[in-house]
Amino acid sequence: MLKSARKKEKDPEGRMPLSDHLRELRNRLVKSLLAICVITIVAMFFYKDIVDFLMTPVLESVGCPEGTQVSQLTGGGGGDTGKRCAEFTTNGLLSPFTIMLKVSFTTGLVLATPVWLYQLWAFLAPGLHRNEKKYGLFFVGLGVPLFVGGAFFAYRILPKSAEVLLEFTPEGVNNLLPLDDFLDLLARMIVVFGIAFELPLLLILLNFTGILSGRRMIGWWRGMIMGITVFGAIATPSTDPIGMFALAGPVTVLYFGACGIALLNDKRKARRRAADPDFGLDDDEASHLDLTPEPVGGSPAELTGGDDEPGPTRRNGYDDVT
Repeated sequence: MLKSARKKEKDPEGRMPLSDHLRELRNRLVKSLLAICVITIVAMFFYKDIVDFLMTPVLESVGCPEGTQVSQLTGGGGGDTGKRCAEFTTNGLLSPFTIMLKVSFTTGLVLATPVWLYQLWAFLAPGLHRNEKKYGLFFVGLGVPLFVGGAFFAYRILPKSAEVLLEFTPEGVNNLLPLDDFLDLLARMIVVFGIAFELPLLLILLNFTGILSGRRMIGWWRGMIMGITVFGAIATPSTDPIGMFALAGPVTVLYFGACGIALLNDKRKARRRAADPDFGLDDDEASHLDLTPEPVGGSPAELTGGDDEPGPTRRNGYDDVT
């Protein structure tokens, strides 16, 4: 049985011995791997449907018409229609089995993202402050849809990239696309687009935690646009201009959207801080103290206890209490 180390003692500050931390990390990793393995096994039964789903957009874009050989369209005789088409191939006897394992494992890793992200969050959350927990949960909750959005964008842009790239094929040359190479290219594009779509979320997180201001973010706009474009040119596996601008365009829009959210958050914080000096302090931080001296009220007789009652004995200007 995998027992959580935090069930033994619930320290409000999340402190545990090193052995309990390692046991907790082991339990979280095992649960994540179990989720990935279960989804991978299920994906094996739908392996052909998954591959068809990945291949269909590219086949609709550059695939040869059914019943037509690729040589009839790209060769020099009679059937040249001016359209460059391609056929998917596998190389070797074990290649279909290897592709099945690769596709199933990738599917398990992607679909199990909510599970292993939650396990990562559950391991880190007890050691965070209250504000850090709130922002971290926001990051995890919004990070998954952004990554999926980037992955879907890569899935939709790849057919157009394939069509442009195949136009460079010389006359008389057939286009045969190894299926395993295509799946590797698609996986790299999904990862690159998914990570790139997380950049605005990272900037928002830095702003919400007080590390980066909205003014500074918007002041970087020239360098950010140049950096995003260069990153798109280097990171896009297809190395074509369509893929580069398809990555740089949406990320740039998301960057300016993140700047707008950061500026609004800075204004909100300024209003709250003007109304409450203690706004934004963590539980272990000292609150604001007003150290302005105030006059002591009352007459001298009241301060000395009145006429009937003698005041406290003073020595060198100080009473006994002082």
